[in-house]
Amino acid sequence: MRKFSALLGVLAVLLLAGCNTVQGLGKDIEKGGEAIQKVAK
Repeated sequence: MRKFSALLGVLAVLLLAGCNTVQGLGKDIEKGGEAIQKVAK
């Protein structure tokens, strides 16, 4: 049970630290999609 708690804690820290990265990735993908739409028009 102790190993599970430690693993859960590590995963929570990684997810919280990765929020900014995921948000930035989403913005980059959105900008890429907008560029493709401009070329298509």
